[in-house]
Amino acid sequence: MALVALLSNPNSTGNRSLLPMVRSYCAKNPDIFHYEVEEIGQIAKALEMIARVKPKVLVVNGGDGTVQSALTELYHGGHFEGSPPPVAVLPNGKTNLIALDLGAEGDPLVALERILEVAKGDLAEHIVVRELIALSDGSEGARPVLGMFLGGAGLAETILYCRNKIYPLGLPNGLSHFLAAMAVLVSTIFEMKVSFLPARAKPISVSFIRQGELQGIFSVLIVTTLDKLLLGAQAGGARKGLMKFLAVDQRPWSMLKMISASLRGKLGQRTMDGVHFQEGDTIRIDSEKSSVVLDGEVFVASRGSPIVLRSTPPVPFLKLAA
Repeated sequence: MALVALLSNPNSTGNRSLLPMVRSYCAKNPDIFHYEVEEIGQIAKALEMIARVKPKVLVVNGGDGTVQSALTELYHGGHFEGSPPPVAVLPNGKTNLIALDLGAEGDPLVALERILEVAKGDLAEHIVVRELIALSDGSEGARPVLGMFLGGAGLAETILYCRNKIYPLGLPNGLSHFLAAMAVLVSTIFEMKVSFLPARAKPISVSFIRQGELQGIFSVLIVTTLDKLLLGAQAGGARKGLMKFLAVDQRPWSMLKMISASLRGKLGQRTMDGVHFQEGDTIRIDSEKSSVVLDGEVFVASRGSPIVLRSTPPVPFLKLAA
């Protein structure tokens, strides 16, 4: 039995420089079972092997796609007898939203050391549960992909713009995200349509089962099960088991109101025209052709092939800090 099982993807961007240090650290710590995959498709086999050592904690070391694939396989694969071990995520991706929600930030190696320290004691006070977002086309028998944060509409276009245009420049993540945010603000507020700015969002219809429908063109669309939303939005008071939804109309005034409320820490605390908050256990997204990004992976909603989001039963995670 191992205290900690570490699942690493050497091909993730962050691991190109980090992995040699991770390997050295694990070699000196027999309480860590380290398994590396060469590609995402090997994660099922990796979890099958990891289950044999019965770890107290499963740690994922890779980018957003690695985390999403691990969560999906962990949920569907049935590799562990009974409940799977709590999951921890090293802050080693481009955005690190899940890691940040679980209190892991800064140096990934320091976070791994902290996880090992926690695993040597009683885990009870560090265990939190999170519902996941199960994304599918809604057809019977479809195997959903699981994640915790989905961006759509103008936000998805911004994420793709950042990935395809800004990241290749080799700038630090923080600066890359800032430049992408400024580009989308210029595009939206000044209604500019030029090739070097993010693409304009397409009309989207969002249906909330038993709660009506929302239609429009949105500069921001977020669905998440994380405690903390982006943009400073407050998820406090949210009911357990429901996904949190935020959309902002693609109008300059709506964007400015959202930015102002976010900077003051007031976003989500009161109703604002053009800024929409909802909760739901089933959300359907329809569009002529619009991308959404679930934990770094891209999916496309189109007429006749919608994206359906459902919340899952709670999954245990390891939280390092309050």
